[in-house]
Amino acid sequence: MPADPFDTIVPLLPSSCRAWGRGWCAATAGMLEAWAAKPGNVHPAAAFADLSHADLVAAALAIAPAMERAAEVPLGRTILAAVTASRAVTRSNANLGIVLAIAPLAAVPDDRCAASHGMAPRPADVAAVLARLTPADAADVWRAIGLARPGGMGTSPRHDLAGPPPEDLLEAMRIAAPRDAIARLWTDGYAALDDGPVRDLDAALAAGRPLDEAIVAAFLAQLARQPDSLIARRHGPDVADEVSRRAAAAAGDPGRRAALDRDLRARGINPGTTADLTAAALYMLVADGRLRPAARPSGPDARSTTTVAAPRPDTTIPRVENAP
Repeated sequence: MPADPFDTIVPLLPSSCRAWGRGWCAATAGMLEAWAAKPGNVHPAAAFADLSHADLVAAALAIAPAMERAAEVPLGRTILAAVTASRAVTRSNANLGIVLAIAPLAAVPDDRCAASHGMAPRPADVAAVLARLTPADAADVWRAIGLARPGGMGTSPRHDLAGPPPEDLLEAMRIAAPRDAIARLWTDGYAALDDGPVRDLDAALAAGRPLDEAIVAAFLAQLARQPDSLIARRHGPDVADEVSRRAAAAAGDPGRRAALDRDLRARGINPGTTADLTAAALYMLVADGRLRPAARPSGPDARSTTTVAAPRPDTTIPRVENAP
């Protein structure tokens, strides 16, 4: 990651999104998360067979217009528009979890939360957004999940993704919560985000750690605190618990962190849900101003197409202005 990642990120942000607005903050959070070299995740120097750092950046840019309008349209419509835009520019599911984690934050209305005034959404305000969900929201979210085609979801006797959408989306999330951390965030409340990765990021930055190191530290702290639900679904709870124990041991040990990264990649283990929660925490810090001293958003005229370093040298990041 460059010394000041915002120098690379800001020129890529869609000029259709106002600086520090919802879409701007969502795209920034997604790109910051993708740049940090977190064990087992994609970053500029590491890719999966079907997912590169370029894909993650393209997906982060693609969701910005939908997130910018999130307070003005139903939540399900925002999620479907964001996933549709992301799938149009990527080869696989790049950021469904990030969309599901950030969209309720972005949907908090201005009279409750104004990012331009340095205020991040409060858990109670997010809960109020989720309490207004309708069957139409459920249908749109079901379509979005089907479009993303996430792996490792398994089956469920009630509200299976292969079946019709539920009438009550929160009820479906409650059923999924024991095996999915994002569903648990929706149903148990966003206070866990504040008390977990948001607090960890804030503490690491307050201690003077560079932004990329702070992101990795918060990621490892969250992984140690809560076994990754994607790992648990794909590889079983014992493997998820093992990874969490190793994350705790690697937190202050660069050698163990490197060994954990090598082992996760060799075994095809991706702590993807922990990365999604880290992105949501970054959204909070960007939205409420705690990362503003590092960022210098330029005006629309100064935003130009930029090629970002990616694992494949022939891959460039597409410019995204008005995704659906």
